[in-house]
Amino acid sequence: MTDFLQPRKLGKLKPVMFVGTCSDAGKSVINTAFCRIFRQDGYFPAPFKAQNMSLNSYSTPEGGEIGRAQAVQAEACGIKPHTDMNPVLLKPTNDKSSQVILNGRPVGNMSAREYFRSGNKDHLLQQAIAAYKRLAERYNPIVLEGAGSISELNLRDRDITNMRMAAEVGAATFLVADIDRGGVFASVYGSVMLLPEEERRLIKGIFINKFRGDISLFEEGRKLIQELTGIPVVGVLPYFTDIQIEEEDSVSLVQKEMHALSGKINVAVVLLRRISNFTDFNVLERDERFHLYYTNNVEEIRKADIIILPGSKNTIADLINIRANGIADAVVQAYKAGKKVIGICGGYQMMGLRIEDPDQMEGEVGAVPGLGLFPLVTVMEKEKTTCQSRFRYKGGEEWCEGYQIHMGKTEEVGKEGREITRSLNILDTGGRDGYYLDDRCWGSYMHGILDHASVLNDLAAGLTQERCENFDYMAFKQQQYDKLARQVRAAVDMEYIYSTLRENAGN
Repeated sequence: MTDFLQPRKLGKLKPVMFVGTCSDAGKSVINTAFCRIFRQDGYFPAPFKAQNMSLNSYSTPEGGEIGRAQAVQAEACGIKPHTDMNPVLLKPTNDKSSQVILNGRPVGNMSAREYFRSGNKDHLLQQAIAAYKRLAERYNPIVLEGAGSISELNLRDRDITNMRMAAEVGAATFLVADIDRGGVFASVYGSVMLLPEEERRLIKGIFINKFRGDISLFEEGRKLIQELTGIPVVGVLPYFTDIQIEEEDSVSLVQKEMHALSGKINVAVVLLRRISNFTDFNVLERDERFHLYYTNNVEEIRKADIIILPGSKNTIADLINIRANGIADAVVQAYKAGKKVIGICGGYQMMGLRIEDPDQMEGEVGAVPGLGLFPLVTVMEKEKTTCQSRFRYKGGEEWCEGYQIHMGKTEEVGKEGREITRSLNILDTGGRDGYYLDDRCWGSYMHGILDHASVLNDLAAGLTQERCENFDYMAFKQQQYDKLARQVRAAVDMEYIYSTLRENAGN
């Protein structure tokens, strides 16, 4: 990701914030749209989310870790992602605790009870405000994203992401409601009226999102909502079906394909309980040679031509689970039957002989056997690897780009402390990554490895004669950001939105 050319010198805008009536109202995509819109209009915007909870993350150029959504939004802004854009990231390790990433670095695992202690939250709020201020010195405007619902009364005094942050920075705030879920009048009215008066005044407008059908039929609805809340509906956005924007929330997996399809190269991603960075595989949905689906069903694994073991936030727990449900054995048998099997990050670790966790970084299990496809052992360590990388896949001539985010060090049995002899990738640092068993089986720590045409062609080799010569995934994503911006511009009152951002903005 590289910065665009410097924008035109324009006046200062207030920060703008998008909050939701519920967790999946669509505010992340709307945030992305306005990042692009402001950039197109000559401003120099940057995204910000004080606290994010996600298993999809990204490594910034300086080696920090942030939520994938903020990396996508930075991409829409045409700037490089930075840890200031998401100072607090929570990565659930199990049902009760999460790894806490502060300013790009892990600071430990905490239960929900530990995390929500007032002392922790006050400290994290101050860290978030400091990160925001650093961004605001360099960018204009800051486009903030809330989290979950703004009306969780039991969490009000511990919330550092929604209205508390909006009040701290004086953001013009817009409420996003998902009409596709039903009950939009109740959710909007309740969300607004449960706010204290001083926070209610920050809400400048309401977006009705994911509307299906003729939008003109909602004119009466717009008027009713304004009469009920005193806040104008400034946009009714259609349910987009032809725009592809990365979504980091695992809720989006529910909408993915779950079964094999005849006539395509079937690629099955093993649906782990704690699957992470599943955006690695979005590119396969764009390539017409492949049919991508997610499954934890043994029969669907057997139907696949290619099986991918993805990343996991708790590799040991997920490995134990796929052993219990028969998926692990099905993957091994599929390889023996001539299918292709690859692993990325945690999936790569699973393909070795054993995973050890002497310091119990992931739980109480000290060691667990792997699938035994590679002569490798992974030992979980306290230090986390987060970096961007340039590499040559299978030692080829093309330099590819990716990023690494993982716990643990992987070594070859009997050759500890030395380079893996059959490594997959050669790094520009002189190091190596991954393991190459044969043309049907390899593993890598490299997220984004599939974003390159040469890798996709190699994956498809032997399964089709078709090749993809000039597929540019970054160019495709840039086209999608522009398309999203056009659709949102057409659906919202941009003149009104700009008027709220110029009020007392320090021009």
